[in-house]
This record gives sequence, C-alpha cells and structure tokens, in this order.
Amino acid sequence: MAEELIGNCLVAQSGGPTAVINASVAGVVSEALNHPCIEEIYGGMNGVLGILKEELIDLAEESQQNIRGLRHTPASALGTCRFKLKRDQDYERILEVFEAHNIRYFFYAGGNDSQDTADKISKLAQKKDYALRVIGVPKTIDNDLVTTDHCPGYGSVVKYICSVVKETALDHEAMGQHDLVSIIEVMGRNAGWIAAGATLAKGRENPHDAPHLIYLPELSFSKEKFVEDVQGVLKKNKYCLVVVGEGLLDKDGNYVANSASSQDAFGHQQLGGVGDYLASLVEENLAVKARSSKLGTGQRAAAHCSSQTDNDEAFMAGQAAVKAAVDGETDKMVILVRSEGENYQCETGLADLSEIANGVKEIPPEWISEDGVSMSAKFIKYCQPLIQGEVEVPYENGVPSFVRLSRKRIRKVLDPHEFE
Repeated sequence: MAEELIGNCLVAQSGGPTAVINASVAGVVSEALNHPCIEEIYGGMNGVLGILKEELIDLAEESQQNIRGLRHTPASALGTCRFKLKRDQDYERILEVFEAHNIRYFFYAGGNDSQDTADKISKLAQKKDYALRVIGVPKTIDNDLVTTDHCPGYGSVVKYICSVVKETALDHEAMGQHDLVSIIEVMGRNAGWIAAGATLAKGRENPHDAPHLIYLPELSFSKEKFVEDVQGVLKKNKYCLVVVGEGLLDKDGNYVANSASSQDAFGHQQLGGVGDYLASLVEENLAVKARSSKLGTGQRAAAHCSSQTDNDEAFMAGQAAVKAAVDGETDKMVILVRSEGENYQCETGLADLSEIANGVKEIPPEWISEDGVSMSAKFIKYCQPLIQGEVEVPYENGVPSFVRLSRKRIRKVLDPHEFE
C-alpha cells in the first residue's frame, strides 16, 4: 500500500467545455471528502492560467446543493483556458503555488494538450523532489483521446446532434420537393467521431432517413463525388441532409475550409466554414436550394439534451481520479474501459499521461461503410450505448436552472506574478 500523503487537492478544467465536464468536478469533490488525507479541496480558476495567478477557490465551502447541481450544469464552472505553458519559469511558478498552498493532489480535466501539461508539471515536481500526485480526468466532445474506449462529453454531443438532425429532417421533409439540400457542420478537428455519431438519428426500419450523407476528416474529400452523392440522394428523397465535420480534408491533406488563418495557443488552426463551402458547391453545380447551419458552441453546452450515461461516467471518472491518487498513483489519466459482452458496462482504468498527450484516435476504417458517407453496424454498436438516458435538468420560470459556484477565494500568499 502506498505511503499516505497528507495535504490539499486542486482540481482545474481546461480547453473547450462539455455538457458533463462539471460532473467530473462533482465526482472529484464528492470523493475527496471521503479521504482524511485530503485536508482542503481547492479549485483552480481558468485552468493553469488561474494557477499562475494564484487564483484558487475553496470548493469545500460550496453548498452540497451547488456540488450536486454541477451534475446538470454545462460549461466549465471553474472557468477554462487555452493557455500553453511554454517557459520554464511558468512551470516553476505553478510548483511555487502548489508548495505555497500545500497542494499534494492535482486533478486536471481536459483533452490531449491538457494531459501533456499535467504530465510536464508532474515531471517537474519529481525533479524538484516535491511530493505530488497528478491524475488527468478525460474530457473532450471530439472523442479522440487515445487509450480510452470513449471520452466523457462525447455521448452528450452525439445525443444533441441526433436530436437536431431528426428535428431538421422533419422540417425539410415537409418543405422539400427533391430540391432542398441542408448541410449541418459539426465540431471535430482531426477525427470525425461527432459527425459519425449523427448516424444514430436514422430510423432502424428506414435506411433512407437523415442524415443521408456524412463526411469525415478520416476520408479525403472529393468535390465531384460530393455533387454526385447529393444528386443521388435527391433522386430518391424530397431533400438531402448532410452532416460534415469541420476538419474535412482534401486529397492533399489540407483543410477544405478555414474560418481564419489564425491559430490557438497550442498551434491548432482555427476551423469553420466547411458547411458554407459545401452549400456553395451544391448551388454552383445543381439547380437546387442549399442551406448551411453551423451548430457552434451550442453542441457542447446542451445540458438540456445530454446523456445520463455520459453524465454518470464523467462523475465516475472524477471519483476514480481521487481514488487512484490516494492509492499512490500519479502521472496517469483515468480511462473508460468497456466490458466484454452484449450488455454495455463501463469501468475505469488508468493510462500513462505520456501515452495520451498530443495523440489522436481516429475512427477505425472498418467502422466506415464502403460508400464513405455512412457508418457500419460496428460503429453503431459502439456508439449507441453512450447516448442512453436523459439528465433531469430543473426548470425555473420555464427555463433551465443551472448553478453558479460561490467561488470563495483562497488568500494569496505569493508575490504577484506578471500575469496579474
């Protein structure tokens, strides 16, 4: 059994939020309260950026009602950032804050880049002989973290997109006369998991239900084939509904559409506009109407249409992170492990942070149908369990009621940092 490590814990969130990322924070707080070796429970405001500024809050002071309310509240309750630690002094500053507040357990909820940051912080602590246990909590709607079967956040975004597709399809079925094409652009930079998930909107008895065409970053895009695909659908249906991932690539590996030439802090090109591009191809080559809609941030914030399975697993991942750290584990990320058998079950495991950092998991080729615009039964079997169940969101005066943390600040004890 690992030597008991007594001190405080810190949880923070990073990157784009999900509908269930706060459920992971609730899991961390709820489990941390069960372990006497964890004396105080802190939250880092706005990820590593807030830690650099020594902006910490006392999560143990939050009401239990607020902590429970995190289970149905979207976005990042602790705030988030897309800030990349580049300088040695930034990492040194992080460790200074940890030492000043006796933080011995660090839980970082985020995606690929966040887990890389957590890994580097842990390695510095080891180099400095500072006792610290670091566990990553998986988070991303993109579902592209390696080693884990799936990611908290993915099931909910798929459930929301399927709802939008089914609602839009009924609208178009009423209006279309074999002359209406609709493009729905969804997130997904390097992998098409989100776009692929839209296939669950199809009716089991009617393979001609929307979405009729799905385009993924895993397959090279051809303008000519796209026009032919749309034409073929319109011959059989009153309308054609297309779902496309924002990271669609051409045969040369270039993004089909960029919203701008800018990059984020991690060097990722800003994407957007592929839906408009496909709509323009339709109007230029076919004498039909084409509409484009970009779901944007709404798809990752739709707690009112999130998956109970996803929510439960996000909470479980937060709990598992604390249990692992208390048991002596460090430099790990919690992963979700699917049990063998017909009935879906999910457990947690651990993987090295160094394995996850900056890796990308793409859809297996055999999960994509030969036509390149639909998904196979293997993908449906994989994805269907992840969208099951509905989260009960309370309503007040007819609108969803979400919680806001009181955010009681911890007193700063260090000299101001240049980020102040």
